[in-house]
Amino acid sequence: MKAKFLIPLALFAVLVVFLAAGLRLDPREVPSPLVNKPAPAFKVPQLEQPELQFAAEDMKGQVWLFNVWASWCVACRQEHPVLMQFARQKLVPIVGLDYKDQRKDALGVLQRSGNPYDINAFDADGRVGIDYGVYGVPESYVIDKAGIIRYKHIGPITVEALEKTIIPLINELKKS
Repeated sequence: MKAKFLIPLALFAVLVVFLAAGLRLDPREVPSPLVNKPAPAFKVPQLEQPELQFAAEDMKGQVWLFNVWASWCVACRQEHPVLMQFARQKLVPIVGLDYKDQRKDALGVLQRSGNPYDINAFDADGRVGIDYGVYGVPESYVIDKAGIIRYKHIGPITVEALEKTIIPLINELKKS
């Protein structure tokens, strides 16, 4: 009789332990299966000049920041001033991927708020985003000279994230 009572209690205790552990995790630190793997290949039109194509392969030999954004994304608006400030440092090329957007809306945002991107690719149907495992914008990737993803940042990039994680990583990757 006592054993039947203890089994549900033990299961409840195990569930409480898992819940407590899960609540301590930061959802922005979701591990990406793409980190330390080659960046997915793609070739899409550029946002500003649709007659020109951009491919991830074009960045081989350079460390770069790949930022997935959209005009309809509220968090992207929060991130935008930080990217503008970072772009002025000219530390690495910043490549934007306008994700599931309307070209005219994206161009309007860049015209009003400034353009931190050296190149802006246009992913109207979201296929590139799917290949990169994007499940919400903004998301950013630091990609090394060999085309390997070395870091994925979920959510808006903050000054703190730049100073503590992204810039030190970029500086290290540029040395190698």
